[in-house]
Amino acid sequence: MENHKKSLLRVRLRVTAKKRGKDGGAYGEARKRDQDCSNSVKKLFRREIGARPHLSRGTATTAPEKFRNIQLQEEFDTYDDNINCFLQLQFLKKRSKIIEIVAANDIIFALAHSGLCAAFNLTTNKRICFLNISPDEVIRSLFYNKNNDSLITVSVYASDHFSSLKCRTTRIEYIRRNQLDAGYALFETESLRWPGFVEFDDVNGKVLTYSAHDGTYKVFDLKNYNFLYSISDKNVQEIKISPGIMLLILQRSPGYVPLKILNVEDGTILKSFNHLLHRNKKVDFIEQFNEKLLIKQDNENLQILDVRNSELTEVNRTEFMTPSAFIFLYENHLFLTFRNRTVAVWNFGGELVTSFEDHMLWHPDCNTNNIYITSDQDLIISYCKAEQACEQGEGQEGTTTATPVGSINMSNIMTGKCIAKICADDSQLQKNPRTSFDTSRRSTIHSTIKEALEDVTALFYDEERNEIYTGNKHGLVHVWSN
Repeated sequence: MENHKKSLLRVRLRVTAKKRGKDGGAYGEARKRDQDCSNSVKKLFRREIGARPHLSRGTATTAPEKFRNIQLQEEFDTYDDNINCFLQLQFLKKRSKIIEIVAANDIIFALAHSGLCAAFNLTTNKRICFLNISPDEVIRSLFYNKNNDSLITVSVYASDHFSSLKCRTTRIEYIRRNQLDAGYALFETESLRWPGFVEFDDVNGKVLTYSAHDGTYKVFDLKNYNFLYSISDKNVQEIKISPGIMLLILQRSPGYVPLKILNVEDGTILKSFNHLLHRNKKVDFIEQFNEKLLIKQDNENLQILDVRNSELTEVNRTEFMTPSAFIFLYENHLFLTFRNRTVAVWNFGGELVTSFEDHMLWHPDCNTNNIYITSDQDLIISYCKAEQACEQGEGQEGTTTATPVGSINMSNIMTGKCIAKICADDSQLQKNPRTSFDTSRRSTIHSTIKEALEDVTALFYDEERNEIYTGNKHGLVHVWSN
């Protein structure tokens, strides 16, 4: 994050509570199914790049220089035998893949699939602490709040049968000093049980909660967590947030869906209208982007409606097939679609702007944790299929192929050109352990370059430090820097 004052990646992150299982012991498998599929796609649907102050740094034309001579400089491990005596839950004591990486200044936060979260100091090259403050705490997700330089954790607990979400905020300075007790709980008045949720909207500086027991949505200020207003309409089926406005999708009627647009600051209704639908066809998605509304029904054309003047644009269903996820680029008035490992860029005239020439995503579920878009909205950095990996993966049935290794690809969003790549067959890519201010701490990188690029499950790019952080299935975090 940029001096922890400005948000480089404007993120809307929704975390939804889960149905209570038969017993708490089944939580690990339930969490695996839900988080791998639903939560990652939900997060990608919620991810938005918003407008930001002008930044005086290189554009895509100088990007290749930024990534020249990148080396593997550090390796951190989220697994530690010494913490096992503190933890109660067996699945927290096992090695687990990294599912989320967040960076704030010189600290990396790495969340493992098990629910264990570790903080590492990039200055000392040491682990600071684990953020699980209770032995039965399972951390579901992380959110860096730039407004007050703090980290919000969203967790569930075995004592509660993992049934409700609990939020906690801790200032970065306290985490750096391993003073986790200085943090405090948020939204304690809300009942965030399934299907309740909490959503952090960095675009507007708001928090949206849904308490299922009374069907009430509440909006809080992200700066100080003060309550702002509530929405108690039982007909609300979904809420989508866009810069300055909030879209309420109400209970569908056979031939139309009622919609309301609210001022996100105070909840006042700006416009109410009905959008006609094809009867007996399911709605694939309804998305809001400023004044544009995107509606797609099963096997029908994409509709782009301008809510200011009701002007309607249609894109043929053969040209625009329902994607698995979106990313909206508010600065460029474009949006990215993800489908079958491919990425495409569209404008709101329904025109395809960019197809990428060398950016086949590694993960088929469009996991947002393996994708990063720069604040200038000129580059997309992703964990991709390398050409060698594609060939290895096409062996005959029953034959044994080498472990496929992906690559980290940096591509220009406007041209689709791959401008830089971190790949295992690059002879100039080496292990180059960084020096530490603490001379007693020697940087130790046990993984080879190839091993560090195998099964990458999370990725983050720190624009200020010009460093890429990746996590893998073994719970290891690698630092790539020049």
